[in-house]
Amino acid sequence: MVNITRRYFVRSAAMFAAASALAVAGFGSIEQAQAAADLRFVTGGESGTYYAFGSVLAQHATNNAGIKVTAVVGNGSQANVQEIEDGLADLAFCQSDVMAYAYQGTNLFKDFAIDCFSTVAALYQEQVQIVTCDAKIKTVADLKGKTVSIGAAGSGVYFNAIDILGVYDIEEKDIKATYQSFGDSADALKDGKIDAAFIVAGAPTTAITDLSTTKQAYLVALDEEHIKKLLEKSPYYSAATIKKGTYKGIDEDIQTVGVDAVVLAADTVSEDDIYKFVADIFDNYKDLVDNHAKYAELSLEKAASITTVPYHPGAAKYFEEKGFKVEVKK
Repeated sequence: MVNITRRYFVRSAAMFAAASALAVAGFGSIEQAQAAADLRFVTGGESGTYYAFGSVLAQHATNNAGIKVTAVVGNGSQANVQEIEDGLADLAFCQSDVMAYAYQGTNLFKDFAIDCFSTVAALYQEQVQIVTCDAKIKTVADLKGKTVSIGAAGSGVYFNAIDILGVYDIEEKDIKATYQSFGDSADALKDGKIDAAFIVAGAPTTAITDLSTTKQAYLVALDEEHIKKLLEKSPYYSAATIKKGTYKGIDEDIQTVGVDAVVLAADTVSEDDIYKFVADIFDNYKDLVDNHAKYAELSLEKAASITTVPYHPGAAKYFEEKGFKVEVKK
């Protein structure tokens, strides 16, 4: 009971702060703004794709779908799920592997499963991008003994890095690990403080794009043998290719792996609100590429492909209308 009460007051304070900000921005009184500040969408760091694309999705839904969605900076997939649990978020971006960990109570969430959320839609593939400014680092094996950022604490990037290093028989103790966000990793590479960084986000990623405008950046490819080994061990990954020209100076395709970027919803969000949000994303996505390049990667098939966590009833209703049957959260 104490925990529920704490969550109520924390969420109330967060909603009041958001409403105050909206009122200042021109939504009228705080009371009017509270009515408008319906769905809080926690995304990712300011240098990542989650925040950039999430902000576009939120703004478009607010302008066109009859709901109010506010995108806010997030601290990684694990933290985003916990924000839903704590009542601080209604919607959240999350890696497909991390959401499965949470729901099943494994890895990052060992012994404390979280099941108060459901799937809204899988949007696009997030590629594991291993970036360096050292031309001598050509393979994952070359990272041994190097100073490597393996993701911010509480992010899914850490486990992705550990998984990939592991198939090359490299343990965390075999590198000089740092734990930094995308933006901080790019700055550290720029300043020569680290040798390489794992960044898991849809390419192109702002942090790498910015880095490649000031220094020559390279992406480290995974070879087919180790990709196959990883997929056999961890089937939630899939093979991925980062096309040449995605970043300045990258003049050949880079083979890697990826996970899916998924939007989650708190089970407390209404069916109608989630239906409107999903419909706004997918009814016109083919015409919205100018709003953000990630719209070009969306598809109903991918959106309805998640099997590890049931779908929110509002999302399931939309996908069923489009001919896709998904498991519905009861």
